[in-house]
Amino acid sequence: MRALMLQGTGSNVGKSMLVAGLCRAARRRGLSVAPFKPQNMSNNAAVTEDGGEIGRAQALQARACGLAPHTDMNPVLLKPETDVGSQVVVQGKRVATVKAREYATMKPRLMTPVLDSFRRLKARHDLVIVEGAGSPAEVNLRAGDIANMGFAQAADVPVVLVGDIDRGGVIAQIVGTQAVMDAGDAARVAGFVVNKFRGDPRLFDDGYAMIAERTGWPGFGVVPWFPDAWRLPAEDALDIAASPHRGAVYVVCLRLSRIANFDDLDPLSQEPGLRVTMLEPGRPIPADADLVIIPGSKSTRGDLAFLRAQGWDIDLAAHHRRGGRILGLCGGYQMLGRRVADPDGIEGPAGETPGLGLLEIETVMGGDKSLREVAAHHAALNLPFRGYEIHIGRSDGPDRARPFAHVNGAPEGAVSRDGLVAGSYLHGMFADDGFRAAWLAQLGAAPSDLRYDDGVEAALDALADHLEAHLDVGALIAAAR
Repeated sequence: MRALMLQGTGSNVGKSMLVAGLCRAARRRGLSVAPFKPQNMSNNAAVTEDGGEIGRAQALQARACGLAPHTDMNPVLLKPETDVGSQVVVQGKRVATVKAREYATMKPRLMTPVLDSFRRLKARHDLVIVEGAGSPAEVNLRAGDIANMGFAQAADVPVVLVGDIDRGGVIAQIVGTQAVMDAGDAARVAGFVVNKFRGDPRLFDDGYAMIAERTGWPGFGVVPWFPDAWRLPAEDALDIAASPHRGAVYVVCLRLSRIANFDDLDPLSQEPGLRVTMLEPGRPIPADADLVIIPGSKSTRGDLAFLRAQGWDIDLAAHHRRGGRILGLCGGYQMLGRRVADPDGIEGPAGETPGLGLLEIETVMGGDKSLREVAAHHAALNLPFRGYEIHIGRSDGPDRARPFAHVNGAPEGAVSRDGLVAGSYLHGMFADDGFRAAWLAQLGAAPSDLRYDDGVEAALDALADHLEAHLDVGALIAAAR
């Protein structure tokens, strides 16, 4: 029963993907392996088999291990609601909404559930591969840390430091991290990895040797850029724009300030018959868009204000007048209605906000959070599909008489009288190949042979092959303790 932790010289150095690839490589070597991230900050969450939620990246890593997602894999999840405050989810359940200063006081108490979850995973598997958050170079945050060296010391886990050569200055990244760490933390580092190299990795031989000489840490390899990364579920909304396809049907998704659970876009971005754009703030909705998607949001009323500040409310009204289609998912569904009320201040200050008025519904925030996987039936297409719910609030109104789907025989979502505007609380529906093909046919998309889940599995295998070719995977596993 061993564990190894990957920490980064900064955010977005590629830790999540490296953990996923190493998990798949270890599994192929016959090990029972599980992922673990003590603390994640993301609004892109996955529903777990035990009825909670974890970061979407840990769900992908679980898949690489051949496991169902479980709340023990990410015991602390922070879901930002404002620039200074986040919802705190502990072992899958929301426990509080706090500001950053308040969380600094709360954080040390969370080490107990973090270690409890880690020890349960470790007891069930041969190997646990742990992902840090941010960087151990943030030594100002070392006191009370549960995400990087604080956890590694408490759990007695060796660390491999990952640097990102694509952003430049990787020698300074790794050497500088050692320079600011205290001696005890530095001694816990078992070695380093250089990630995201473009071109011939041998060109970095001198730099690689320099890092090893200056730090005294052994290197485990230089990982070239992984070209199939876009085939894996995106952790960052900006990654959706990496789709290489330029099909005839134009799909535009609005990048809201608190965008959540945007994995709905992953299968669409891989459809060869579509052109998918994640629209940046400040840009108008293109007049030639066939479909505009308003995605989920961690702060529905806050993102309604953000949407209006971009002028997107005016663009959406014009798009609708031209006969364009609009799909609202979860928070986006709530925005499409006449009103969003939050009398108890669940997502921010108590109050209510006028909606876009494109659906005859009203939403009231409140009640228990719905976290479940569902089997649904699309009303118009008469087709089954699978998805999941992860939301707070209830929506009702005349357009609910035309549901988007049925779940256990009950109506779900709503469709406008003219059929151009639809909303649903269900995420993940487009991962269902049969449903996605039929739904896109309504837009005029050409049929394709895309098998989304098969593609994700193939990409995970290709990632494991990639790491086996460029890293000393055997030495990494041997470094686990």
